[in-house]
Amino acid sequence: MTKKETAISFLKLAGTGKVKEAFDKFIAPDFIHHNQYFQGNREALQKAMEEAHQTSPNKSIETKHSYIDEDTVITHSHVIKQDVEIAVVHIFRFKMGKIVELWDLGQPIEKDSPNENGLF
Repeated sequence: MTKKETAISFLKLAGTGKVKEAFDKFIAPDFIHHNQYFQGNREALQKAMEEAHQTSPNKSIETKHSYIDEDTVITHSHVIKQDVEIAVVHIFRFKMGKIVELWDLGQPIEKDSPNENGLF
């Protein structure tokens, strides 16, 4: 599996509630992340993702674009939740085939945006 395929597979699994499976399969033990709302370790993000799925599950997650540069993969995804759609950029850093670092940035999609090009 390529790094791009791994990143997208992680997002699909975790984004559809299979968080533990996604972490067990793709995330390194010494993983760190940069989401400002949680502690920066593996356990904190896994717990937060599991809780988010319980309280506000995603209806779908579709990766629209993905880019790779050596050990870094960037994805641009469309996430649909119960009450909001979000454009999300994830930046993954890999080491020895596992995800060791993650950044994520999200932007709600405005239904009445004046931009005719959209977010994708």
